[in-house]
Amino acid sequence: MSAGRRIIREKKTIAAMMAIYCRDHHATAGGLCADCAGLLDYAQRRLDTCLFQEEKPACNLCEVHCYAPLQRERVRVIMRDAGPRMPWPHPILSLGHLLDKWRPAPKLKDRKRER
Repeated sequence: MSAGRRIIREKKTIAAMMAIYCRDHHATAGGLCADCAGLLDYAQRRLDTCLFQEEKPACNLCEVHCYAPLQRERVRVIMRDAGPRMPWPHPILSLGHLLDKWRPAPKLKDRKRER
């Protein structure tokens, strides 16, 4: 299954947030440290297998939490730190992420009924 525009944008957004966070907290230049690179790989694999795909809500609004608890908390910390600093270097990704938060979250049982 090829990723749609929504998932591709989500992957770019999480990568941009990780880059901001890693640069500021792990003093990396030009790339991610090994821990952040591993978490980014994990997040992108989770996006590939998201049940909602193009109807995907913002993860914090979703009723399905597909991240393991430790990774979920790590991503939450990164988003809380890097999110407010995203609009200047990445205005389009920031706007898309903000609009996604206003999108109603689909219900899992409605999604299962479609299949």
